[in-house]
Amino acid sequence: MSASGKGLLGLWLYRTGEGWALKEAPPRAQPPVSVSTCSSGVGVMPDHLGKDLNSVVFSLKNQVGGLARALQVFQDLDVNVLHIESRASSRRDSEFEILVDVQCDESRMSRLVAALRREVAAINLAHFEGGAALPPPTPLSAAASFDFGEMPWFPRKISDLDDAQRVLMYGSELDADHPGFKDPVYRKRREQFSDIANSYKYGQPIPRVQYTPEEIKTWGTVFRELHKLYVKHACQEYLENWPQLVKYCGYREDNIPQLEDVNRFLKCKTGFQLRPVAGYLSPRDFLSGLAFRVFHCTQYIRHSSDPFYTPEPDCCHELLGHMPLLANPSFAQFSQEIGLASLGASDNDIDKLATLYFFTVEFGLCKQDGQLRVYGAGLLSSVAELRHAVSAAHKTKRFDPDVTCREECIITAFQNAYYYTDSFEEAKDKMRTFAGRIQRPFGVRYNPYTQSVEVLSNAEKIAALVSELRGDLCIVSNALRKIHEQDETVDVASLTSMLHKGIELDPSAASAAPHQDQGCSSAAASAPSSQPDSPNPQ
Repeated sequence: MSASGKGLLGLWLYRTGEGWALKEAPPRAQPPVSVSTCSSGVGVMPDHLGKDLNSVVFSLKNQVGGLARALQVFQDLDVNVLHIESRASSRRDSEFEILVDVQCDESRMSRLVAALRREVAAINLAHFEGGAALPPPTPLSAAASFDFGEMPWFPRKISDLDDAQRVLMYGSELDADHPGFKDPVYRKRREQFSDIANSYKYGQPIPRVQYTPEEIKTWGTVFRELHKLYVKHACQEYLENWPQLVKYCGYREDNIPQLEDVNRFLKCKTGFQLRPVAGYLSPRDFLSGLAFRVFHCTQYIRHSSDPFYTPEPDCCHELLGHMPLLANPSFAQFSQEIGLASLGASDNDIDKLATLYFFTVEFGLCKQDGQLRVYGAGLLSSVAELRHAVSAAHKTKRFDPDVTCREECIITAFQNAYYYTDSFEEAKDKMRTFAGRIQRPFGVRYNPYTQSVEVLSNAEKIAALVSELRGDLCIVSNALRKIHEQDETVDVASLTSMLHKGIELDPSAASAAPHQDQGCSSAAASAPSSQPDSPNPQ
């Protein structure tokens, strides 16, 4: 989870002429560049000390352990530290500024800066020198919301996801028990994928990857074995999109699909977009992406020594497990609603939502034609656990968010339980009820036209939204009337019931609501008289 109260308050670019000068700098063919503050809040000096030499400056709180935590980042990345200086900050009496000269290549320097940025907590923008307005450093998921006091910050625009990229595990650094840990070629390859993800910004095309023959062979091995199981065990919604993925995205045993191709396909199908990621994101950052219909997706592939095991998500998991269902409108909406419920939620509620996501989107089952079918991506990308889950009747339980949110999530072994619903709609309804109990002083709604989250925090904002929605309800009501005129067998009753169920209000709240004009009520009233509960756009 995202942390708070870190020792580092801010990082900014080293500026020449501020009292620190680099000693005995060798001459260069080009004059030194004076670097000004940039929007990221983090920066480094140009290479003006010699080969692979750089400097980084950051601001540190005057408290026990702050410097040690900062320097641990350098040690973790094996960065050679040549010189350290400190001085009292000219900005705040309670802070110290630290200058660190290092020797490392450009790739490692980028990772160093990214790692330091992940240590940054909230910044008071009003105190920057010269009154310059800098955006808070990334990631902001550890910071408080500027609008709601101690409530955690959350993105409001889709571009804000650039500031919500806190990788918790793996990325370019592998644990000793990772299958690729002792393979220098694989580790170098992972650094390349990490660089792509860390450099990516919203709106850019996803860089295409030239996969190696060994990587394609690993993909083919996994693809071939899983495809044998899909016809028998995958849910219908998964299978119906497979032919289009083959046609438009190059899903084949001898080809690893490119994220940019899948991204374009999903945008046309459900509005979902992909974003490259270096490894495990914090649950808060991952879920916030779903609120914008953005799915963080890895490009690297598991180590070839064990094609049927990976301790982390890889492109086999993402492309084979998630993509077919993200092309399904109902499932896409289900995923987005989990994301919307997470915005501004407490750490405890984030833990619960992440667990519910795990046991639905990753390991969920549903009943179809009297049989249990799989829709969880974790199962659909694991040959062994897919076979295990559909045969472990003693582990199968009906999905109940209040119970499921307390289940242990297991990454390196089979789950202790698997949860099912009769349909995606049942899962959505139960999740909506659960999300409605999350304590937030507002509601949120995603606006697909502006690609932003609207915070519904007062009556005026809600009234504006109601006015907008009434227009859509008029369209639905008129369409229903016209369809019924052409075909009297249309089940108007069920459609009307679905509409009314979606707008049920507490009686006391409804009686207190201001009176609205009838709007499209005449169109709704022209629905068949045999159905008293005709659609009402109010």
